[in-house]
Amino acid sequence: MDLVYKNERSLFVVMLVLSLIVWAGLVAGMGGAVVGYAVMFFLFYCFAQSALISYIKGNAVRITADQFPDLDAQINACCAKLGQERVPDAYLLQMGGSLNAFATRFLGRDFLVLYSDVVDGLHDNPDALNFYIGHEIGHIKRKHLSWGTVLLPASVLPLIGAAYSRAREYTCDRHGLAACEQPVNAEFGMAALAAGGKRWRTMNNSAFIAQSRDTEGFWMSFHELVGDYPWLVKRMAAIRALAAGQEPRQPRRHFLATLLALFVPRLGGAAAGSLGGLIALVAVAGILAAVAIPAYQEYTQKAVVMGAYATGQQASAKVESYLAEHGRIPTLAQAGIAANPGGQVREIAIDPQNAVLRVLTSIETKEGAGVLVFEPSVDKEGKVSWSCSGEGIAPKALPAQCQ
Repeated sequence: MDLVYKNERSLFVVMLVLSLIVWAGLVAGMGGAVVGYAVMFFLFYCFAQSALISYIKGNAVRITADQFPDLDAQINACCAKLGQERVPDAYLLQMGGSLNAFATRFLGRDFLVLYSDVVDGLHDNPDALNFYIGHEIGHIKRKHLSWGTVLLPASVLPLIGAAYSRAREYTCDRHGLAACEQPVNAEFGMAALAAGGKRWRTMNNSAFIAQSRDTEGFWMSFHELVGDYPWLVKRMAAIRALAAGQEPRQPRRHFLATLLALFVPRLGGAAAGSLGGLIALVAVAGILAAVAIPAYQEYTQKAVVMGAYATGQQASAKVESYLAEHGRIPTLAQAGIAANPGGQVREIAIDPQNAVLRVLTSIETKEGAGVLVFEPSVDKEGKVSWSCSGEGIAPKALPAQCQ
């Protein structure tokens, strides 16, 4: 089995050629000024990416031979199986129910982050976890993390930019499949993404794959064509075919959807919806500073919200414990919660009527501070569960549980 999806190499060449033409034109037109913009972009990148790396190092658990040796051995085995000589720095991160993993890179070092819920959800089938590990190692081995800046000009092009992103995902799924001792476990790893950490055990994978027929319709075709990720049903179908030694045959997309997608640039992985994005392609390097500032703000806001979310989870656990023990809503002091904990959280308040927690973050908006709201509910058996929502915080910065 070829570990590289058939379209990735050709799409990479097209994007590289187009990007180099744009970069060369900008260098020729801007002269020495391009050096200043490049330095500014690099500095903003350092501040932005360092926020994420700092959060990982400060909150996640480093996986080593002494800390979670089973996971350390599993990651090393996957790297050896996939021919990745340099093992990335690996961490285990609690993300409040999200089942996933990701790879990132900062100043020449690769990082692999596993979400604790996917590790726990696949505890009975560690070979299925190899799919996640192998998938992220695929990003590292194929140097997907290293080429982002070079390919930036072409990455916003309609169809091509999103197609290359999806091709990379198919490539990494192949790496995930190759990392599994038993090919069927790659399906189970994918099933956990679709059905969650418990239901994947009873999920009918064949029925799920059969849903891929729905992707031939206009709207599903369109939204996949402008998106960075293939539909999960198609990814699982491809995995099953490859495991059987067959070349995947995917459902056709709607022709009119392809025509419409030609007018939707890929900006930040989302559909732009207008032809104005094409102008952004020509000017992308000339406005590096203007692009880098929002990117830095988004990264830092995410880091603040993630820290505030962790604080809110701890506070809600203390309130829940007090309710179970005393049968009434506590004050913050009674629950042992600091009203002004500092850091990413300015203030925590509790409603004495319904125990709703409001966590005021250090994010400033026009309406005031961004707020995370934790609201409890009690089922028939008296079990307390918490829902989360955001006020004055960009949806992209919110954890999945708060969206």
